[in-house]
Amino acid sequence: MMKRQLHRMRQLAQTGSLGRTPETAEFLGEDLLQVEQRLEPAKRAAHSVHKRLQACLQGQSGADMDKRVKKLPLMALSTTMAESFKELDPDSSMGKALEMSCAIQNQLARILAEFEMTLERDVLQPLSRLSEEELPAILKHKKSLQKLVSDWNTLKSRLSQAAKNSGSGQGLGGGPGSHSHMTMANKVETLKEEEEELKRKVEQCRDEYLADLYHFVTKEDSYANYFIHLLEIQADYHRRSLSSLDTALAELRENHGQADHSPSMTAPFSRVYGVSLATHLRELGREIALPIEACVMMLLSEGMKEEGLFRLAAGASVLKRLKQTMASDPHSLEEFCSDPHAVAGALKSYLRELPEPLMTFDLYDDWMRAASLKEPGARLQALQEVCSHLPPENLSNLRYLMKFLARLAEEQEVNKMTPSNIAIVLGPNLLWPPEKEGDQAQLDAASVSSIQVVGVVEALIQSADTLFPGDINFNMSGLFSDVTLQDTVSDRLTSDELPPTTVPTSATTLAPASALVPAPALASAATKERTESEVPPRPASPKVTRSPPETAAPAEDVARRSTGSLAAAVETASGRQALVVGKPSPYMFECITENFSMDPARTLMVGDRLETDILFGHRCGMTTVLTLTGVSRLEEAQAYLAAGQHDLVPHYYVESIADLMEGLED
Repeated sequence: MMKRQLHRMRQLAQTGSLGRTPETAEFLGEDLLQVEQRLEPAKRAAHSVHKRLQACLQGQSGADMDKRVKKLPLMALSTTMAESFKELDPDSSMGKALEMSCAIQNQLARILAEFEMTLERDVLQPLSRLSEEELPAILKHKKSLQKLVSDWNTLKSRLSQAAKNSGSGQGLGGGPGSHSHMTMANKVETLKEEEEELKRKVEQCRDEYLADLYHFVTKEDSYANYFIHLLEIQADYHRRSLSSLDTALAELRENHGQADHSPSMTAPFSRVYGVSLATHLRELGREIALPIEACVMMLLSEGMKEEGLFRLAAGASVLKRLKQTMASDPHSLEEFCSDPHAVAGALKSYLRELPEPLMTFDLYDDWMRAASLKEPGARLQALQEVCSHLPPENLSNLRYLMKFLARLAEEQEVNKMTPSNIAIVLGPNLLWPPEKEGDQAQLDAASVSSIQVVGVVEALIQSADTLFPGDINFNMSGLFSDVTLQDTVSDRLTSDELPPTTVPTSATTLAPASALVPAPALASAATKERTESEVPPRPASPKVTRSPPETAAPAEDVARRSTGSLAAAVETASGRQALVVGKPSPYMFECITENFSMDPARTLMVGDRLETDILFGHRCGMTTVLTLTGVSRLEEAQAYLAAGQHDLVPHYYVESIADLMEGLED
């Protein structure tokens, strides 16, 4: 055995540097010997290139398009740009450039993902098969042939030695005792049979190996095409990427150039949006700002019954086009009448982009003091006093706008926009505190003061006829068709003939065992004024601040007491009175509706306390449900109803929260 292994080691040592071995060389011609020498280098090349190319992939190997795109750094960049774009004005040059860059990075990421998927299918997978399956199979046949040839040569040497020994009369092993086991002739015959069998195996393995070499020769050009195809795929990827970038750059340069070098487009726009009210009115010779009058006339025509007006956002592209048309050609606004949400957005945008709010910085503190008054008569007188100090142009435009908003609130049963809802969405665009550089305390208080702003604006809408007496011609400039105004006046006359919406005090025949019991059931049966078959109308929108009955503490006082000594400590340290932003203040719900587009008219406020939960629901324009398993009792609600404090009376009550689902199904 040791002799045989030594012989194999000598044969391997004789193998040349190019892989030529004596075992296979005798069966191969010069051409096939050269082919054989390329097997190992080809295997190493395919393996090394596959490994390095695999490392170049940025996406998840083997994943589908969507999963691969999400993992690409370009897509992460696109997502970051999209998040940053939301914080910028879409009409600004930076906003436009960032929006386009976001879209292009997304497109480049998808082009890259398609490139990598093609690369895996047409290059990486074939290289993997070549280095891990096809070439190793050929080399395995080569090793098998080498071993068979080596064994065959060894056996032939043994047979030759046995023949010599047989002629000289010696045993096969050279010892005198070998004849006791087998005659020399039998040994020679057995060796010949083994040699024939081994020869047959060598020839069979040789034929398979030669077939492998010929196959390799015929496929070698195809193997080379893997690398050529790699370059073709890369070229196509770069061409598509470059084409996308060229298109985007051309569009960006064109738009940016127009923004920089086309005063005919920017000048009229700048005289409408983003300039002071006085400058706008003086330059255009108007009494009412163009966006205010134009938007009001269009909304009077098509938007008064639109649900969620001023609350639902419009499409950015439509809003942008409407604002441009407003500045360049206000006679061509008819096409936008059919999109009242875009019109409402254009009005909000105009008010928000004024350098100074319509209700002015100078009177900000006066508005806040008026809002803090609890007694309705005193608050109304204070608001009237502040209005008298407004500049004439501001007063005219505020009067015009409040008259319109009051008319809009008359349609609240249809459009779901109560005075409170309107104030929540428009108030911060009409009044905000002046910013003082470095005054962080004032900046922090801005969001809190918006609660009082909502109260001011709601009071202005509700008391529009008192604060701004007299009728108003909404088509003041005569720029718009009178047909629109006539239609809306006709609609108003029809609505004026209807009885006012009040809180009914009639009794109901519904038993308390019902899942949902309407609030009118709280009243005595002796106060019936309607038949039992009539459905009582929903109460009108409550004001932000109401005087509670003498038998109950104010809701704000209840909330303040619940904060205990913490509020007192903060007030003492800051020297200011604390403002409650939780229930029943609508500020919390305002934040929710702005972020999640909730419709208060389709929302239930369920609570167990009249002074917080139910009052909060009324102030936010929601339907309220009192559950009797908590703090407030039915007798308290009856007391509020008798005192006329309807914003503390629930629309419905249930014995238990568990009964609510049954009532909703009914």
